Amino acid sequence: MNNEASTTLILGGTGRTGSLLADALARRGSATRTAARSGADVRFDWDDPATHAAALAGADRLYLVTPTMRVRYADQVGAFLDLAEAAGVRHVTYLSVYNADHAPPEIDIAAVEADLASRSTITHAVLRPSWVMQNFADGHIPVIDGVITVPSGGNTEAFVDAADIAAVAAETLLNPDTHAGAAYALTGPQALTFGDVADALAAVSGRPIAYRDIEQETWISGAVAAGVPADYAVMMRWLTGAIVTGNGSTPTGDIEKVTGRPATAFRAFAERDAQAWASEAK
Repeated sequence: MNNEASTTLILGGTGRTGSLLADALARRGSATRTAARSGADVRFDWDDPATHAAALAGADRLYLVTPTMRVRYADQVGAFLDLAEAAGVRHVTYLSVYNADHAPPEIDIAAVEADLASRSTITHAVLRPSWVMQNFADGHIPVIDGVITVPSGGNTEAFVDAADIAAVAAETLLNPDTHAGAAYALTGPQALTFGDVADALAAVSGRPIAYRDIEQETWISGAVAAGVPADYAVMMRWLTGAIVTGNGSTPTGDIEKVTGRPATAFRAFAERDAQAWASEAK
């Protein structure tokens, strides 16, 4: 595929990986178009099909981020991919989830992967990241009263930096033929407990931060009570359940394999974003 005439449509273009990906591609001289409900180059809303064709116009590559806080979306995404093919998209890089091929049938992650694999006119690459380090900096897993509370059973996860995900995505979009059909498990270089995370955040912030385990269903019920959609509980149960049972992500070499540099260590991420934990969460 010809990079000189290429334009990448980045769904979730104002999000954690999408915004970083747009910057990474721009630095490499590749044309991009960010798409989101607001604040992006073009407006895109999964629930407003009238925004889809305009977002796709002129794009031949797509960074696919599926609807957030949902578990059923395969039909919706499939219809969009039909439109993308017709509009001239010839490569899709899909932001999936670590171990997506083992997701419960109630979650459509694997169904989207299968849909992409079935299409003969486009190539695709699948990114399967572990839990993202930025969860601890942007309020997804907040520090409240000096404590991180999330179910883990004391087990580990190989947290990954969103910047590393974006770097891999950039390579797959710039060189789609090289990465056609690939599925990359993206992790950090270390499997850490949440206690290890708390210790790292305490060290860089200069204030006490501890970790408290919690029963899985109690945590999920609290999240739903706080506004997370009730049907999303199956996703939260699967993601936390993998860690609780000792089956969390383990370090892989896929980031270095694709980018040529090692994955970012959690301590390096924490030092870079230390200001996020310098004061109590409000």
